[in-house]
Amino acid sequence: MALLALGINHKTAPVEVRERVAFAPEHLAQALREVCHEADLREVSILSTCNRTELYCSTDVPGTQQLLQWLGHYHGVEPSKLQQCSYVYWDEDAVRHMMRVASGLDSLVLGEPQILGQLKSAYTVSQNEGVVGVELGRLFRHTFSVAKQVRTHTAIGQNPVSVAYAAVSMAQHIFADLRTSRALLIGAGETIELVARHLRRAGVQNMTVANRTVERAQALADQFGGRAIELGEIPAVLANIDIVISSTAAPLPILGKGAVEAALKKRRHNPMFMVDIAVPRDIEPQVGDLEDVYLYTVDDLREVIEENQRGREQAAREAETIIEAGASEFMRQLRELDAVDTLTALRNHAHQICEQELEKAQRQLQAGKSADQVVAALARGLTNKLLHQPTVQLRQASAEGQLEMQRLVQNLFQLSDSNADSDK
Repeated sequence: MALLALGINHKTAPVEVRERVAFAPEHLAQALREVCHEADLREVSILSTCNRTELYCSTDVPGTQQLLQWLGHYHGVEPSKLQQCSYVYWDEDAVRHMMRVASGLDSLVLGEPQILGQLKSAYTVSQNEGVVGVELGRLFRHTFSVAKQVRTHTAIGQNPVSVAYAAVSMAQHIFADLRTSRALLIGAGETIELVARHLRRAGVQNMTVANRTVERAQALADQFGGRAIELGEIPAVLANIDIVISSTAAPLPILGKGAVEAALKKRRHNPMFMVDIAVPRDIEPQVGDLEDVYLYTVDDLREVIEENQRGREQAAREAETIIEAGASEFMRQLRELDAVDTLTALRNHAHQICEQELEKAQRQLQAGKSADQVVAALARGLTNKLLHQPTVQLRQASAEGQLEMQRLVQNLFQLSDSNADSDK
């Protein structure tokens, strides 16, 4: 069994590639069952966010060809193209990578907390589909424990910065006073809720939330004194909007160039600021070609984010120490568990020999031999049979110059050099 982490993220692939390999939440369960079968995996979990798509696997298959073939086929992307922008980690490196992801050290925004919840959701979906078992289950639980240590014992979560925070910060560079700005938030998930909180702190009072499910939009809008609309109503209100921030899981763009052009004519050259946080994108890229529109994607926020995360670098170094210890401890536990099968087999072997010698001793007693003779024979028989095969293997190893075998036996049975010599 080997642990494997394969993926692409904001560091290795542009948004154009990331959006093509993103998994829609409603398709994730089917994808898990499919990849487990087609890539011959023992266990699997898929993490898909706006900045990464990663597969965590327990597998007996060497290499990643089958996995890349499936991923490319599933999303209609050439596997060779995916191979160019993907990364692969095995065993302890895979463990360390998952812990870094869960702790926010591999995120676009250093230390951002949302990724831990997304990883927990990915684990839950895999559990529900029955494609995660002992190996990955243990890894996920240990990873969550390490991530909690990082949050508790470092300042990685202080002075929160996120994609949502960066988006609002950039809006403040476009509009001198956000208190008079009107915002349209497309979507009603955690990211949009975080955007709304940052907008309110920045002074925005007028917010409209658009979502496929109006009830969810209304629940979010009510928290900030805003209004809720359906996605289809966006063109009707767009002319009165200054800031558009979108983050949905829609497979196709929600806001097109035509609707924005029509709104701009009514606005008479008043600028519109738009941030498309979604992957796949919610806003057609061509919208960015229009005058008076400032359109940014998650990749465009990188400079703002880098500036905001400098204060977390020391905390990140402390977190790396915790993660390194956590990865080492997990691998130590894994090695201990690997020894269980061998120890069980050894005990069964010894027990079988004992049973055979005990039966022989009982027959000798029934035949009238003295107890002292039988006990002595039993002791010799047990000693000889238990040590016969190890003795043969040790002599052969010594003859072949494998001296480490001698040192291993001495350490295993706590033998002194003098005792070892006297037995030769």
